[in-house]
Amino acid sequence: MKKKITFVPAITIPSLTVIIGTALLAGFFPKTLIHVLNQIKLWIFNEMSWFFVMSISVFIIFLIFLAASKYGSIRLGADDSRPEYSFFSWMAMLFSAGLGIGLMFFGVAEPLQHFNSPQIQALGITEASRAAQMYTFFHWGIHAWAVYAIVGLALGYFAYRYKLPLSLRSAFYPLFKQKIYGWRGHLIDIFALCSTFFGLSASLGYGVLQLNSGLVSVGAVHSNTYWTQVIIVSIVMLIAISSAISGIGKGVKMLSQFNVTIAILLMIFVLLAGPTIYILGTFSDGLGNYFSHFMKLTFDTHTSEPSWHSWFNNWTILYWAWWISWSPYVGLFIAKISKGRTIREFIVAVLLVPSLFIFLWMTVFGNTAIHLDATVLDGALSQLIGTPEILLFSFLANLPWTFLTSLFAILIIIIFYITSADSGIYVMNNISSMDHKNSPQWQKAFWGVLMGVVALVLLRIGGTGSLMAMTLISALPFTFVMLIYCWCLIKALSQDSRYYSRGFAVSTRNWGGDSWKEQLDRILTFRQRKDVRAFLEKRVRPAFEELASEFEKKEISAHLSYTKSPRVRISISIPYENMKDFVYGVKALPQDVSELLLNEDNAPNVEDDRVYTPFTFFTDGRRGYDIQYFSKEEIINDVLKQYERYISLAQNQENHLFVLD
Repeated sequence: MKKKITFVPAITIPSLTVIIGTALLAGFFPKTLIHVLNQIKLWIFNEMSWFFVMSISVFIIFLIFLAASKYGSIRLGADDSRPEYSFFSWMAMLFSAGLGIGLMFFGVAEPLQHFNSPQIQALGITEASRAAQMYTFFHWGIHAWAVYAIVGLALGYFAYRYKLPLSLRSAFYPLFKQKIYGWRGHLIDIFALCSTFFGLSASLGYGVLQLNSGLVSVGAVHSNTYWTQVIIVSIVMLIAISSAISGIGKGVKMLSQFNVTIAILLMIFVLLAGPTIYILGTFSDGLGNYFSHFMKLTFDTHTSEPSWHSWFNNWTILYWAWWISWSPYVGLFIAKISKGRTIREFIVAVLLVPSLFIFLWMTVFGNTAIHLDATVLDGALSQLIGTPEILLFSFLANLPWTFLTSLFAILIIIIFYITSADSGIYVMNNISSMDHKNSPQWQKAFWGVLMGVVALVLLRIGGTGSLMAMTLISALPFTFVMLIYCWCLIKALSQDSRYYSRGFAVSTRNWGGDSWKEQLDRILTFRQRKDVRAFLEKRVRPAFEELASEFEKKEISAHLSYTKSPRVRISISIPYENMKDFVYGVKALPQDVSELLLNEDNAPNVEDDRVYTPFTFFTDGRRGYDIQYFSKEEIINDVLKQYERYISLAQNQENHLFVLD
């Protein structure tokens, strides 16, 4: 058994200490724990809400920049790699793992709760309905998926492009290099594991409450009791663990496709059974309202509106924390299924496709509920907003075929529960074992059991409130991790672009096959400063002197300048009165040698960690190039090419601004 364990102790032991310690405190000191959690939550609300808002804003701007830039064409993998899953399968798995349980729980509840909040009611009935829809879009749309996209993109890029492990720490490679395998990487994975665990536990807690209410509505159970929830969790987690053991490709893919299909069927039924024309009209209106207020929603902290502070903290900030706490789990899962996609395709699809589907879902369920509540039910649904877990089934009770649609809803919730738990088990085992490929099946079962037990313990002491407090607390440190991800990504992508776009050296373009042995010797020779000095004296200086002599014959004055210290450089210049002097120079350019090459046995011998190359420089400050392989004649030819370019530019009136001294 010991030989099969793939847990990394430095990650697993601290994470389990936090998780199990929290569960024990909840069991033995519930009031104390709830008080401490609430105090920390209030501090975050009062002091750090602006930080969550600005971080989400940075993520969106960063993703838009990447999608529109030249980096958008880079693939998550080799240049010739292609996606492993069809677009529908990819979207179905992404959607089921990302927001499935939440949509079923909040599809009716959130728009109704917004609509009945004092802040939004103060806008008037018509505007309150539009605002409720807009804020629901705001919390579940592009902003939520931007969080997932940052983590998924970073992990997928470094895993498939750099061949690093599919692990949270791998995205820190540009910053820490090989040190990601030390304590720094362990710390990142500990944050990610705890954040994932508590975020999943909160979502699964919501799923249990709603599933219990659904079973009551169809008469399968008699009441919403804690022990009923224990039985539900035990059965559903057993199925989820079995699915996780079957493998991600088999279990999640098939369940996700099936579940998305029946969820779409349920949505179409509600659309047709409800006020269809009204819903379609409000969908179009809602999209326009959302996008027209997009920038204000993104940056607004309601600082000057004290009456909105409580609403803003308990909705927007909690949602941003919830998405961030889910981002290691959903991001790693998205990365797992996104190999071969281009960065542009990844960003556009992840931000827009799920968001548009969610907007339609929330409109169909939420606006239908608000419309029925206001025109037919005389506020009956609004009276239930304090128990959101029963709202979906109370809503379906006012549509045709209640029993059948309730069964469909229960089935969808169960499968979303299974796919979320299944994916979460995979991700937590991945983090705790550093992407080990041959983990024993009991490790996956361990995470499933622990997640179910902790969710039940926290539900026992404080319902979903304690779970959401833990989510908020665990999300704060991981937000800093995500901001560093952005920096690491842009650093790696800029280097990626330079690496793959780099052509052959200027000095090798005219090579023929006759002197290939000499060319090989030059490649295998790493030059020191003295070697460059010898190159300048024996090859460059004679070339410049011969060329200057020929210029003198043409009655054009040319001067040589040679400096040996502190920097080795030589140049030939042609002076002018009104124009900038023409200058072609060569200098010794230092370059650090990477540790990879220094420590490689089967590579050219490198005596020092710094080498020098003869590098050109020009009048106008253009970037030069290496001429270490040029013969004397080739150096003369290269100077003439640059001189011809200079004369051609000078004779064009449009270039006088650049040529004028």
